[in-house]
Amino acid sequence: MDKKDVEKAALKAGKKIIDHTPEPVKEKVKEKAKEKFVEKTEGKLQEKANEASEKLQKAKERNASKVHGKGEDAKEKLQDVLLSVKNKLSDVKEAGENFQEKVSSSDDKEKSKNKRKIKGANQIKKATDIKSSTKIKSSNDIKSSTDLKTMGS
Repeated sequence: MDKKDVEKAALKAGKKIIDHTPEPVKEKVKEKAKEKFVEKTEGKLQEKANEASEKLQKAKERNASKVHGKGEDAKEKLQDVLLSVKNKLSDVKEAGENFQEKVSSSDDKEKSKNKRKIKGANQIKKATDIKSSTKIKSSNDIKSSTDLKTMGS
């Protein structure tokens, strides 16, 4: 006989015993059975809750280590990118300084040849220096071919 058959036989025997017992004893047996059932159920529920809690704790620890590892990777990548940007900016700075030297040396050459210089900020026209619409020549003010002097005259 296997375990299920034994349980079935015990259940049948229990039912027959309950049928032949007096009412006050039946009530006590029912109460005891109810208490035992509640205790077993609570125990099983507590066990399952503990198992779930342990699984959750393990998953939390695994995720924390993954997040920490990925954070470290991201930090390293960011540092590499920042380092490459720093190197590129230093190259740009160096190229700018070289350009500045070339411009200033060419300015010195231009000054010696009396060539036109690059205008400074104070030499650029302001809004008050620009002609207004009333100062622009009209079609009547423009010279025509008859107004031009010829070589013989």
